[in-house]
Amino acid sequence: MRRLLAAVVLSFSVFAAVAAPPAFVTGDVPEARLAGEGDYTWFGMRIYQAQLWVGPLGYQGAASETAPFVLELRYARSLDGKKIAEASYEQMQKIGVGTPEQRLAWLSTMQRIFPDVREGQRIAGAYRAGIAPGVRFYLDGKVLADVSDGDFARAFFAIWLAPATTAPKLRSALLQNAAPLP
Repeated sequence: MRRLLAAVVLSFSVFAAVAAPPAFVTGDVPEARLAGEGDYTWFGMRIYQAQLWVGPLGYQGAASETAPFVLELRYARSLDGKKIAEASYEQMQKIGVGTPEQRLAWLSTMQRIFPDVREGQRIAGAYRAGIAPGVRFYLDGKVLADVSDGDFARAFFAIWLAPATTAPKLRSALLQNAAPLP
């Protein structure tokens, strides 16, 4: 009986550890919960694992002025920051967000912000809802940069969350439990 009780307690503590949001997430998204997660692969190689954290209002789209969220990427391999910026720019082009001039300005911003990453490192973006929407970037839970540009924030998160994304399976996995709470 003791073993059964210990197994039950251990399974609940493991679940709680997995489901608990990182501290920086709760700073941007009060009452955060994991909406979904999935892997991004390229020609069979795992590039990163993505997690979407939402609050009680769920994910209402990056155009929402009331529902903040955090998208975190845990890299499965080392990557050059400039290449991460260029890949993000290319995805913005493919899904057709922003004007060509905006995308070039955003590329410059991302090249300035995104660091080189090693396997296991995490870059997260927190969508800042409200009167002046934007995005706050984190590297391993520490603030990297703030970008006070709502158009950039919406375009950046559209890479993963817009219906036009080039990674529809990942989008579905991220949005699996993103509905507002009753």
